[in-house]
Order: sequence, then C-alpha cells, then structure tokens
Amino acid sequence: MKQKLIAVLAGLIVGGSALAQGIPMPVEKLGETVNQQNGETVPFYKGYGSSIDADPKNPRRFYGLTDRGPNADGGGNIKIFLQPGFTPSIGHFEIQRDGSIRKLRTIPLKNAQGKPLTGLPNPAGYGTSKEQVVDADKHPLERDINGIDSEGLAVMKDGTFWVSDEYGPHIVHFNKNGIELERMSPRGVKTTGRRLPAVLGHLRPNRGMEGLTTTPSNTKLVGMMQSTLHNPSKSEVSNKSLVRILSFDLKTGQSKQYLYRQGGDYWKNSEIRAIDENRFLVNEHNGTTVKHVYLIDLRGATDVSDKNDGDNGLLVNGKPLEQNSWEELEAAGIHPVSKTLVVDVQKQMDFPHEKFEGMWVADNGKTLWIINDDDFGIDSQDDKYIVPKRLPDGSTDATHLYRIPLNLQAR
Repeated sequence: MKQKLIAVLAGLIVGGSALAQGIPMPVEKLGETVNQQNGETVPFYKGYGSSIDADPKNPRRFYGLTDRGPNADGGGNIKIFLQPGFTPSIGHFEIQRDGSIRKLRTIPLKNAQGKPLTGLPNPAGYGTSKEQVVDADKHPLERDINGIDSEGLAVMKDGTFWVSDEYGPHIVHFNKNGIELERMSPRGVKTTGRRLPAVLGHLRPNRGMEGLTTTPSNTKLVGMMQSTLHNPSKSEVSNKSLVRILSFDLKTGQSKQYLYRQGGDYWKNSEIRAIDENRFLVNEHNGTTVKHVYLIDLRGATDVSDKNDGDNGLLVNGKPLEQNSWEELEAAGIHPVSKTLVVDVQKQMDFPHEKFEGMWVADNGKTLWIINDDDFGIDSQDDKYIVPKRLPDGSTDATHLYRIPLNLQAR
C-alpha cells in the first residue's frame, strides 16, 4: 500500500510542474521590519527549510525544521534578531493528492521544564558560539542557556526527534511534543547529557552541525559539520576543504569520526540522509553555482577519533588534521569517505534559490525531495540594511519542495 501511494504521488507531481518549479510550502507571516535606507516595509515569514525528514509512518507526510529565527548580518560577527523570542519548531506536513502541501501541526521546541526555547546563542560555558547578538534597534540581547540554532533533523520510529545545531554544536533529543529529553555537547560545554568529541567545539561561527540523520536501524546518529573547523584557530587552518562526519552509537555512547573532502575551500554541507547503515546522501554547495548531491560510503574510510579526546582531536605529523594536506593525510594512511555525484541540482532543474538545506529520501531510494532555505524571506545589504531576499526574477524567496528521481541501485 505504501509503495502504491508513493507511486501515485510521484506520478502526479512529475505530471505537473513540481519537478521544475517546486511545490510551494504553506506561508506563515511572522512580522515586518523597515529598510532603514529607503523606508521600505520588509515582511518576513516562517519557513521550514533548515531540514526535512520522512514520516516513518506515512509516505505522504514529512517533517520540516525552522531555523533559529529571522535574523540578518550586522557586520563583523554581529547578528540582528528581528524576533528574539522566536521559538524554533518542527512542522508536520502532508502532500495532498492535488500536489499541494498542508501543514498538520506545529511542534515548538521546549526545554525539559516545558519552557519554549529561543534561537539565541548560549552564554559562555554553555556553547561555543561567539556571535554578538542585537535586536532590530541594535541593542544587545541576553543570551539563552538553552538556545538552539536548529539545523539538522532526524525523525525516529518511536516518534521522537533529534536536532543538531550550530552553537555547541549540540545534538538535542526531543519527545513527540517537542520537550527536551537530552542535550549532547562537546566536552567542556556545561550540559548534563552524553558527550560529543571536544574537537567539534572548534566550529567556525555559524557553520556547526548542519546535517543530521539516523540509520535505518535507529541505532546510530550521523551528523556532518557544515565546513572546516577552525582547528586550532582560524588563522592556523591550512586544509579548508576538510569536513568532519560524526557517527554516534546511541546504545553504547561511543562515537567515530570520518573525513569528507569538499570541492573547494570552506564550501558547505547542509544535509545528510541515510540510505542504509553505511551509505548516505549529502549535499554540497558553494552558495552560488555548485549545488550537488553525493552518495558517500563510510566503509573504507578511516576513523579519525582521538582516543584521548584532546581539544584539537587526533594529531597527524604533530598537528591537527585541519593543518595537514590531503597528501599528508594519505601518506599517514588516512582515507576520507568515498563520494559519487548523483545529482547536479543546478543542471537538472530550474532551481533559482541560493541554497537547499533539506533532503528527504523516499520510495526505497528512488526519490529525493529537496527543500530550499529562504532565510525567512530577508537578507542583509552591506551589513547595514535589512531587505527582501530576492530571486533572479525579482520575486521574494519562499520555501518550495522539489522532487528529483534517483537511481541508486545502479551504484
């Protein structure tokens, strides 16, 4: 029955225009601000494009994740939060038989006591983000101990959710109603949950653990950092295409780390989705012309975990991995995950958006759904003015869901 529903849905969507143009997601206006340069009113909207994952109980349904809230660059390391009290949320959606999308419910994320979370950075000791946060009037904002920059979503068969973020990076477990059950962070961060490797605390600001998935057995979480760590520091990094993948065993609490080689310096990986226990789809983009989906395999890759969990992780040639070239790592017997290009989004369809951050694998690996991140429909101009985020045709960016056929069986 499930396969029949998927086949009917796939035929309906391909028969229309969704393959080329995407299906619009439901629009939820949050508020508006003013462009201080010209007095233009700039509305902003709630989008669920940070991550998407399948509903394991219904092939027509999926879950989406919001970002931390409407924000814009303010120059340097400053972020302007237009709604500091915004609560990051999970949305539950269903694709209708006419091809439209209906939201079934919203699941606001809350702490263990049931208080709604915010998307504000954590104070010192509770996360590794060093961003300066201000409100729309440039007044400093108080940080939130439990704040989360929600980016990766893994939906479990028991109805619970795991969410990864860019502040700790944290990986947080929520029950079916969005109540926090556990928060895992790198050693040194003041949380009470199980620990992630200390080296992940060297994340580049705003480029934490963007992608998160669970294997089909639900025994492991696999997360991916967005870009190269600043390890040991920004100025000392030499290999800027090296990205870390974390595999965390939920039964034993043990983790492994693997390396991924990006196509360019500080490119971005924003999503990872399991195909089986060893193979995953990951997206890779550079914010402009490159929007790729790769099939990767952990088998044959080297576990680069540091058994001592040192601050800089495993050392090779007396220095952190991010200071070694790929040739040096190869000479030391360290191999990254294999990667095979399976989709070139920019070539395969008319995809006008800057980036896609969510991927949902369906139909036994024959269908890939992707969703763009519209950044709440706003952008920053010259790090001074908040403006609408425009597409090439001049319209304001909005979240759309796209379907792409896959043929992984031949690989």
